[in-house]
Amino acid sequence: MAGRKRKLLSLAVAAAEPAVVGPENQGYLKAPAPLKKPAKGEKMEQSPYFSRKDPQHKLGEDFFNQPCVRLAKAFLGKVLVRRCADGTELRGRIVETEAYLGGEDKASHSAGGKRTERNAAMFMKPGTIYVYAIYGIYLCMNVSSQGEGAAVLLRSLEPLQGQPAMRQLRAARRREGARQLKDRELCNGPSKLCQALNIPRCFDRRDLASDPEVWLETDPQASPPEPHDVVSVSRIGIESHGEWAAKPLRFYLRGHPCVSVVNRKAERLTV
Repeated sequence: MAGRKRKLLSLAVAAAEPAVVGPENQGYLKAPAPLKKPAKGEKMEQSPYFSRKDPQHKLGEDFFNQPCVRLAKAFLGKVLVRRCADGTELRGRIVETEAYLGGEDKASHSAGGKRTERNAAMFMKPGTIYVYAIYGIYLCMNVSSQGEGAAVLLRSLEPLQGQPAMRQLRAARRREGARQLKDRELCNGPSKLCQALNIPRCFDRRDLASDPEVWLETDPQASPPEPHDVVSVSRIGIESHGEWAAKPLRFYLRGHPCVSVVNRKAERLTV
């Protein structure tokens, strides 16, 4: 009987250990093995930061129903979750966004109120996912907001859970023999983000407030960013759009290593 108690105790201790790969053991795998599927009756890997039994962390329709600029800032610090086909969950904290204001915004896909088959999601209810391709091969993920044709581009994430799987997904799109990516390089750009979280084109027009494969959560262990933590600067890659190219509609967390492009001048002016 004593031996059985010791065995049960050891199993309980093992089950209590966090399953997330932490920063202390990241970056040493040359070719990460695929994440194993759980055996029959075994529970799927859980993050110590989140719990599926605690649904109040998942953000619903009310969160997305905000004006575009406000929503773009509200995204900062929130956690994007992607549940893969095998049940693996990938998580990343949003650290950079861009706001596209709809018809008035010359840099927006919906400039002038133009509706097409491609940008239809921008005119749907707040929280609708808009996935589009650039250069014919890379994808970007946006989320609609209040405002006709307005949406927020998700530019960069801080990887929180599932880094080995993210690294494999990124490696599949890189040349053979390329150096292993650091954690901060996994999701530091809109297309890198989509690769690392395996966001496919077919997610276009899905509802981020209710979709079972991708959703948004609050981080119960982190405080919301303060206004002085958010840097407002011009957006990336829209230089040909006149005055709209200079408008400060890109937002990022000051000093965060996963931001795609840092603007030191703007940071000094907003301290």
